[in-house]
Amino acid sequence: MTTRHFLDLLDVPQASLDRLIQRGLELKRWLQAGRDHAPFTRQVMGMVFEKASTRTRVSFETGMIQLGGSAIFISPRDSHLGRGEPVEDSARVLSSMVDILVIRTFAHDTLHRFAEYSRVPVINALTDHNHPCQLLADVLTYVEHRGSIRGRSVAWVGDGNNMCNSYLEAALRFDFQLRLAIPEGFDPDPTLMARCNGRVELHRDPRAAVAGADLVTTDVWASMGQEAEQQHRLACFAPFQVTPALMALAHPEALFLHCLPAHRGEEVAATVIDGPQSRVWDQAENRLHAQKALVEWLLRGDNDASP
Repeated sequence: MTTRHFLDLLDVPQASLDRLIQRGLELKRWLQAGRDHAPFTRQVMGMVFEKASTRTRVSFETGMIQLGGSAIFISPRDSHLGRGEPVEDSARVLSSMVDILVIRTFAHDTLHRFAEYSRVPVINALTDHNHPCQLLADVLTYVEHRGSIRGRSVAWVGDGNNMCNSYLEAALRFDFQLRLAIPEGFDPDPTLMARCNGRVELHRDPRAAVAGADLVTTDVWASMGQEAEQQHRLACFAPFQVTPALMALAHPEALFLHCLPAHRGEEVAATVIDGPQSRVWDQAENRLHAQKALVEWLLRGDNDASP
């Protein structure tokens, strides 16, 4: 039997993703109602993180504990991964001892090599290429507050980074129109852009992208590993800040999302992220519920999602 992984949204059938969103909402209701749901007693999650994390680490550890299992956190400085052990060897060893692996790394190829040699499911907890777990939470948040995202318009304002790549994947899988507002020279993956032909528009003016949008979202202008480019990026991205005036161009019922951490006064004005259209705190919490549904899907399959 082939081991199922979660590396990219495009690897997962649309119907399965739709069920994950609904299952995440159900698990959230159960938790809020105090209903116990612990199907993975004595099962262990291994978490290999080469990049810093707050929301991803806490949501996966908490989620696995709530599902009845436990989680082991592994950083390169505390393991032989940071001392030159081949990824393939680490994958073989770790997957012989744990039931599921969560990988947060730099190179997307590292993730794929881990999955190739793992005997247990591997989850992409962020690479320099994409961040599919965040998109599960983002879509879940929109569905929770506004209903189906299918046929809606989403505006991405800022860098063509890993989050932007995941929004391109999500536009295909969740069937929404994506408008990108990105300064020249910072475009997302060209292969993904070509694949999204007919589903995506690229603008250099954020006002054109945001006009009438149902969802407006952004990210920091300098991601992890790009700190040396901070000043150059600040100059290039200054016209792309999400301000109240920009949000006023969106649909009156539009939501604002940000994957966090946020730099108020840079990519978003404080009055937007802390304002009435913002759902960033629900979005952050929903990482927990979406990822619990994801772990269920990987360990039990579509047909076993409910007890």
